[in-house]
Amino acid sequence: MILEYLLRLFLVVPLIGGLAWGSLWLWKRLQLGLPVKPDTNRPVRVVDAVTLGTNGKLLVVEFNGDTLLLGVSRNGISRLASNLHSE
Repeated sequence: MILEYLLRLFLVVPLIGGLAWGSLWLWKRLQLGLPVKPDTNRPVRVVDAVTLGTNGKLLVVEFNGDTLLLGVSRNGISRLASNLHSE
């Protein structure tokens, strides 16, 4: 009876840990709203994103040959700078 309990324990705990790790990895990957697989045919490309606390983000976006710095908050999106020099 104890052996059966320990066997189940050693099978279920790694399974639950793996599911938790996979969920956290997926959440972190999708939290910025970036595509998991970047599509190179799209006219808009997010170059970089920086989270500013819980309410805002800074995004560097390429669109139609221009590079834009955007501020994203709960109130909306603001263009902070344009035609940045990207390397």
